[in-house]
Amino acid sequence: MTNKLASPYRIAVLKLICLQGVVALVAAMIICIGWGVDAGVSAIAGAAVAILPHCVFAAYAFRYMGASRANQAYTSLKRGNGLKFLLTIILFALVLKHFSVILLPFFIIYVLVLLTGLFAPVFFKH
Repeated sequence: MTNKLASPYRIAVLKLICLQGVVALVAAMIICIGWGVDAGVSAIAGAAVAILPHCVFAAYAFRYMGASRANQAYTSLKRGNGLKFLLTIILFALVLKHFSVILLPFFIIYVLVLLTGLFAPVFFKH
């Protein structure tokens, strides 16, 4: 069962993930127009490798809140962080092994999505 105190934070994280998705799609469209369809697909793959682990982390990180559930919140945060790193490694391995991606657009979008998360306080109050 989740805590009602975490609801505003879950909404803020959902907004951040949506912002990352919009930035990734716009940048991938620009890359697709400038470099071609293969580069655009590689950019979308980079966005997926960046965004999917964030979704998993968000699901775990804001599950519990409050002083009475501090141990549960800490455990859930640790588990979410571990799964995020594990999923990132797995997605990198799968994409780079099984798909022919153009590396420059792939990593440009990956880094761009990560930087979007760093600049999120500029866009959101909470």
